[in-house]
Amino acid sequence: MKQFITSGFLVLLSAYTYGCNNNATNKNNGADTTKFPPVETKAANTNYKPAFKGQTRVSSAKTTTAYQVDMIAEKLGRPWAVIPMPDGRLLITEKTGFMQILNANGSLAKKITGFPSVESGGQGGMLDVALDPSFSTNKMIYWSFSEKSGSGNLMAVAKGKLNEAAGIIENPVVIFRATPALNSKLHFGSRLLFDKNGNLLVSTGERSILEGRVQAQLLSSGLGKIFRITKDGKPAPGNPFLNKPGVMPEIFAYGIRNAQSLDIHPVTGELWEAEFGPRGGDELNIIRAGKDYGWPTITYGIEYAGPKVGDGIQQKAGMEQPVYYWDPVLSPSGMAFYKGNAIPEWKNNLFIGGLSSAHIARLVIVNNKVVGEERLLEDKRNVSGMWLIIMACCTQ
Repeated sequence: MKQFITSGFLVLLSAYTYGCNNNATNKNNGADTTKFPPVETKAANTNYKPAFKGQTRVSSAKTTTAYQVDMIAEKLGRPWAVIPMPDGRLLITEKTGFMQILNANGSLAKKITGFPSVESGGQGGMLDVALDPSFSTNKMIYWSFSEKSGSGNLMAVAKGKLNEAAGIIENPVVIFRATPALNSKLHFGSRLLFDKNGNLLVSTGERSILEGRVQAQLLSSGLGKIFRITKDGKPAPGNPFLNKPGVMPEIFAYGIRNAQSLDIHPVTGELWEAEFGPRGGDELNIIRAGKDYGWPTITYGIEYAGPKVGDGIQQKAGMEQPVYYWDPVLSPSGMAFYKGNAIPEWKNNLFIGGLSSAHIARLVIVNNKVVGEERLLEDKRNVSGMWLIIMACCTQ
């Protein structure tokens, strides 16, 4: 199952091929995109030039397999994340500080409470959730949330045991905090993902305000980073900055603006990330150990009010270029690689939910390059609120 969050009225969807026929596929497997113009037709916010061909506005792709989309739930409150449970039900975080378990048909199975209090103003609140790799036996879950700290707040990660029968989380404990705390309601980042070694990958934003923005480049700060930690919140073995004085050993990569999208490529095993740019310059990156992804020194966007960000440069030695960027923005939220069999032409394609853009971006990727882009569910743009989308594979 795949999850995405995009803008539109809050619904939960599942997509199936008509008849679940695995032979209903595009002969070119979705990779021949040369005959289609880019999906983006609006003017860019800048006249910045990409660093290489295909870094932005590639040719569009089009799904040829027939599929249907069904609404199974709506009006769920203020959800932030949704993940499938082993039995096919859905675990959803509620921004105001609780979780819900939904049955496969969208009905409420259980409300879960007992979590530490959250600061739910602005972009804060209860955010992402991840199941322990051994959840089926230990019932442990991990979640991120905005936590009050002194006169400010920060992004924290906690864990606890799910007691579904009682509708509570047992023994909740905070295992990691992205310090320092700042007085901001924005850019908590906060996507959670377990890697193949059972370590937890955590994204955090730089909190938007200038005081936090500059800390995306500081290895002593927890702002604007990708972390890799153990289940107890300790630095993961093999982290790139272990045993270096004045450096947070939990850091895996840095120079991040506000990442709410993480997934691992099903073939290469590499970590992919999407993050919000400012006005223009949303990025798709391959995250590698110890690398600097440039914010706020380099960017393909500008300030919301119009001026350049910093020196207005897009390339600098020692800083990574995005695999792909959007201008105007996508506003990326949840994302996932397609690992199913129901629609073969989608195999290993990347799907990203767009917030302000109000569509699902499907990216065709070949040799770590984006070669095609498709917009899905654009016809739902006229509804307000938020979408939670589950794209499920037929098992027949």
